[in-house]
Amino acid sequence: MRVSRGEVVMNYVLLIAFALFALAPVLTILIGSVSAPLGEPAGFYPGNYLEAWTVGGFGSSLGNSVVVAAIVVGLATVLSIGSGYALGTMRFPGATVLFYLFLLGMMIPAEATIIPLFFDLRTLGLTDTYLAIALPQVAQSIAFGTFWLRAQFRSMPTSLLEAAALDGAGPLRALRSVLVPASRPAIVTLVVLVFMWTWNEFLIALIMTPSGSRRTAPLGLATFQGQYTSETALLAAAAVIIALPTVILFLFLQRHFIRGMLEGVAK
Repeated sequence: MRVSRGEVVMNYVLLIAFALFALAPVLTILIGSVSAPLGEPAGFYPGNYLEAWTVGGFGSSLGNSVVVAAIVVGLATVLSIGSGYALGTMRFPGATVLFYLFLLGMMIPAEATIIPLFFDLRTLGLTDTYLAIALPQVAQSIAFGTFWLRAQFRSMPTSLLEAAALDGAGPLRALRSVLVPASRPAIVTLVVLVFMWTWNEFLIALIMTPSGSRRTAPLGLATFQGQYTSETALLAAAAVIIALPTVILFLFLQRHFIRGMLEGVAK
């Protein structure tokens, strides 16, 4: 069907309008982060970032978030690949029930389990540690990762596994050498999503670190906001600092991420 020139122009107008609507809050924060602080003449103030970094002590909180994100992303990705491979390509008794148990992990909100989980981890002496923040998020991420990669592995042609078996490759070798490389966009998409969820997690980090010794980036931003509620320029600069790692990771992996999301929608 032929599209008229007017329809093409209207499509671009709508796309530009939606893009501006989506980018308006981001541009507002960016402009506010370099605006004049209270009591200063109007102008361009990039020093807001340095002041926010120094006053807010974001070096330690960002470091804590990096450690937690590395643990969660690493463990969740490896375990999700294994569980997704088993449930997506193998047939064994109880596989369906086990898969529904993984889905149950996606349905139960963290708010429903966070308090008893805190007492369990306190009994084990794990509160105020990286593991206390990371392990609950690993469990949450594995639920989604298993669901995501099971669909990916089930959609792969069985001829790939048959050819690997004919070449003498065992299950682990077939997973490592055949399925994982072919599923790279889906795995990268999982990595980006888990990193984003982990980086932005607030409740688990708040409850599991009562002393604040392992304060993550969102907690650092909340503390900074409570101290400088009137300094909108510093608050905007701090928000940009906290969001920057996620933006950088997405821009670096956006090609694989978009491809993985489109393949997931197609499935």
